[in-house]
Amino acid sequence: MKKFVTYLAVSAAVMGGASQIGTVQAEAAGGETDLPFPEERVLNISHRGASGYAPEHTIAAYELGVEMKADYIEIDLQMTKDGELIAMHDETVDRTTDGTGRVGEMTLGEIKQLDAGSWFNEQYPELAKPEYAGLEVPTLREIFDHFGKSKHYYIETKSPDVYPGMEEKLADLLEDYKLTGVNGRSSNVIIQSFSQESLLKMNEINQAIPLVQLISRPDQEGTSRLGEIAEYAIGVGPSFNRIKQMENGANYIRQVRDKGLLIHPYTINTEEDMRLALEWGVTGVFTNYPDRFRQVLKEYRLD
Repeated sequence: MKKFVTYLAVSAAVMGGASQIGTVQAEAAGGETDLPFPEERVLNISHRGASGYAPEHTIAAYELGVEMKADYIEIDLQMTKDGELIAMHDETVDRTTDGTGRVGEMTLGEIKQLDAGSWFNEQYPELAKPEYAGLEVPTLREIFDHFGKSKHYYIETKSPDVYPGMEEKLADLLEDYKLTGVNGRSSNVIIQSFSQESLLKMNEINQAIPLVQLISRPDQEGTSRLGEIAEYAIGVGPSFNRIKQMENGANYIRQVRDKGLLIHPYTINTEEDMRLALEWGVTGVFTNYPDRFRQVLKEYRLD
């Protein structure tokens, strides 16, 4: 049976200073697209915001990522006891706030009382700023309110098995802010997850939303699932450190591309690794330092 696969075509063409980004519906059989793979711009994705310079998953970190010309803001989602979607990487608040406890056992009101910035000042005194102290944990709605429809969001459903209904709440919120649709706005958002079940659920809810399958151990998994993944996702997000441990990391990336999939490895922070990733043919990079990757991209294009 033929399946329709939504994939993201990110054109290198620049019109009026803005990159042209759109979605395309490709008819595919067995995970292979009938259309030629587009020549796309390499995406610069601010990992938890510009988290090398500011407290991760705070408005301050996201603003800095935007200032540094990142193409996408990456947002990890957790869900509170009262069903609010918030930006946080861990299932507990312990590491990135002054509180303790599991997000799913706390109300939004309780989480809003926490200081989400002072830990950064203490851990990185050379980067500390007074305004980081007392920062709040933002909700996804607050992030959309703050940055609007003109920005691009790369959202991960974290631990969806812990939060029943997370996908439906996310889809409703995207619809509320008109960030999805066949008119091209779906390119404002990419959804990623380690959970195949979560991505398939998102695909059932709205097939216009581009999906990326995260892969923690590409060195163990290899290319065995790429055909299956291509039936529902536009790309994969493997660990770059694990790719480097493979016998031939460049060949792995080439095989991903041959399947018509984008590849956005995480998390690449050194100039050396950024250059290596570009040489191997990645189509996007998650980094804590979007300004650094932007400079590497400029230099790479001049070489």
